[in-house]
Amino acid sequence: MDGPPGADPDIGTETGEGAHPQQLQRWRARPSIPGAHDLVALLESLPVGMASGVPGEGAENVELNSMWVNPTARGKGVGDYLIQAVVRWAAERGATTLRLSVMPDNRKATALYERHGFTDTGEPGDLLPDGVGRERVMAKSLAAV
Repeated sequence: MDGPPGADPDIGTETGEGAHPQQLQRWRARPSIPGAHDLVALLESLPVGMASGVPGEGAENVELNSMWVNPTARGKGVGDYLIQAVVRWAAERGATTLRLSVMPDNRKATALYERHGFTDTGEPGDLLPDGVGRERVMAKSLAAV
């Protein structure tokens, strides 16, 4: 759940402050993806989280992207709410699989995703800025949703 540039990169798929220019470009472009389902979570009328559901390859695949929760709101169910909302949206559009990518060393985000039924696909994710490591790809079946 890393956030946009300047956010605390404690949980998520990309780095916040000091992010690689390609990562920043990806974050900035995500709200304009056609067919995306962009969410903002509010807590006490303040924005504390965001996530996007994005059509993937083929109608059966959807991706969970741009998930981030403000550090002050973590542990309050915001991440759970955002994941559940994207799962509902994906199931309503007929998707059978929800996929995501996460930094391989981000244990907190991985634990959150695993609690929601995501498992490691074993597929190589996008190359990290170091040119060596790769994002971890996880997926969840939506058959029972």
